[in-house]
Amino acid sequence: MPIGLPEFVENPEPRCPVILLCDTSGSMAGAPIDALNEGLATFKSEVYQDEIAALRVEVAIVTFGPVQLTQDFVTIDNFTSPRLVADGVTPMGEAIEYSLDLLEQRKVTYKNNGVQYYRPWVFLLTDGAPTDSWYDAAQQVRQAEAKSRLLFFAVGVKGADMNTLKQIAVPERPPVLLDGMKFKEMFHWLSTSMKRVSSSQVGGSMIVLPAVGWGQVAT
Repeated sequence: MPIGLPEFVENPEPRCPVILLCDTSGSMAGAPIDALNEGLATFKSEVYQDEIAALRVEVAIVTFGPVQLTQDFVTIDNFTSPRLVADGVTPMGEAIEYSLDLLEQRKVTYKNNGVQYYRPWVFLLTDGAPTDSWYDAAQQVRQAEAKSRLLFFAVGVKGADMNTLKQIAVPERPPVLLDGMKFKEMFHWLSTSMKRVSSSQVGGSMIVLPAVGWGQVAT
């Protein structure tokens, strides 16, 4: 039997992976990017305070404008909240496809190391419209959701193209339009959700998520 990676030898707990797919295009400059950075710090702090979630929740951050892996998968205790900077356009399609590939690679790593994992989350946050083709990305999201390979969430900040987000997200989980600058409240919801998921049984029944009090569900 192959020797596992040190991170899984030291912490063999099941993993609860989440990709934070953050729009850092130029239009996010100023208050939005500042609020996003504060929200990321809140997420780190709140998940870290939960003993089980701190061992099981794994975070990766993919930013777009341009697309880049800002933080590869790490458990919360090894996660340092970054200071994101706004610049560039909005290659959302490319960013989604990149994230889905990253997720599949991580699943292979889990399997190769004998580590169980919860259904991954991809959490998209954007304030604009895609500046590239997003149709293939939307199809990949829908197919992955249909096969229960992930849960995809989309949040639009003021100015976001909610119609496009509705075509990317699955109908049973439509995008949410963020109320103003309630990034901290949104990340509190996300951290609470991650705590609930990570304390459940892997492969168990669906978790009841907290009420969305930080935005309006797109209809």
